[in-house]
Amino acid sequence: MKTTYIYILIFTFFIGNIFAQQTPAPNQQTDYSIEGATAHLGNGEVIENSLIMFSEGKIKFVGRAEMKIARLGTVINANGKHVYPGFIVANSALGIGEIDAVRATVDDDEVGTYLPHIRSLIAYNAESSVVETMRPNGVLMAQITPRGGTISGTSSIVQLDAWNWEDAALKIDDGIHMNWPESFTSGRWWLGEDAGAKPDEKYASNVEKLTSFILDGKRYLKSDKNPKNIPFDALTDLFNGTKKLYVHASGVREITDAINFCKEVGIAKMVLVHGDEAYKVADLLIENNIPVILERAHREPNKDDDEYDLPFRSAKLLVEKGITVAIGMEGSMERMSARNLPFYAGTYAAYGLGKEEALKLITSNTAKILGIDDKVGTLEVGKDATLFISEGDALDMKTNILTNAFIQGRNISLETQQTTLWKRYSKKYSSH
Repeated sequence: MKTTYIYILIFTFFIGNIFAQQTPAPNQQTDYSIEGATAHLGNGEVIENSLIMFSEGKIKFVGRAEMKIARLGTVINANGKHVYPGFIVANSALGIGEIDAVRATVDDDEVGTYLPHIRSLIAYNAESSVVETMRPNGVLMAQITPRGGTISGTSSIVQLDAWNWEDAALKIDDGIHMNWPESFTSGRWWLGEDAGAKPDEKYASNVEKLTSFILDGKRYLKSDKNPKNIPFDALTDLFNGTKKLYVHASGVREITDAINFCKEVGIAKMVLVHGDEAYKVADLLIENNIPVILERAHREPNKDDDEYDLPFRSAKLLVEKGITVAIGMEGSMERMSARNLPFYAGTYAAYGLGKEEALKLITSNTAKILGIDDKVGTLEVGKDATLFISEGDALDMKTNILTNAFIQGRNISLETQQTTLWKRYSKKYSSH
């Protein structure tokens, strides 16, 4: 029997990817009423014994189940369960890369240094087998972000149950991503150089080049635009305030210089990404109304003299100052790790933030930072019915077991290629 299941596992691993993606759900045709669950609204409010009703993709009612009001359509008895807004992962390369070791499946980077015109959305693969593994943990939306270069390109926000990138798009071209130059550099140990960090002599020059590019683009946009410059054209919405500039920076000097840079060149809307030392300049961030997309909590401190648990407390330190904080996913194995988004929020909760405040890091705060809070992020009347029901605490890896999930009211599948295959063959061989 044991041998049979080993063969099934091997078979699953090698041929799972030949099966097509789970078919995206059709537009909502049946109204739903979820009754009896503990509703976590995503804004810090909790409703015990709740009633949530939605129709035509929109939430129509949020309140208590005791209220004498006619239920809409199919009633889902969720007594003892929990309902949450769909989780949103920010700063992710989901769908623009599949297998890191196979270069042909990775399309998150382009050749060049200043690429504001590169659009991640058109490279997004809605049929990615990695994307569909997000949904069973309640991760239903993502900001698809390009990588590489000094200016990587433009991100977009998608929902994770779609036929193609056009169907997936929630917000197109929400902002441009910039990797701020590092003020320190490390020696190339493989060439015998000292591997320790030391000031980068090229830092000031790199910042000057970046500033010159942006200012040249600003002058171009005020000119007759002849000859046409596609990268400069892509900067238009940064200066009129309809796009945000996501600056990826970690150190105090880098963060401070980036804020001053935005003031100098006239960019009004900046979002700090990473921000390892953001807590040290929290007042400056508050003064300039700059939110932060933090890295995952499960990482080592950047400096030898940092407290060992500093990364785990970083969200709390910023939230206590009044900064809007979300969780990003850039880093090692980021695409696969994105499915663990709620558990990263749970780690921040365990280190002093509290469950409902930690929930905001992957719901309302993220929606606000990405500019989609008019549609998603909280369970409120008029917003998209993008939500899910869990048997337990969604920030706890042991209890977050989804029974239903909806995107824009569509009752989506929680199956993946691998789980479908496993069920099919485990049933077939269960009698052996």
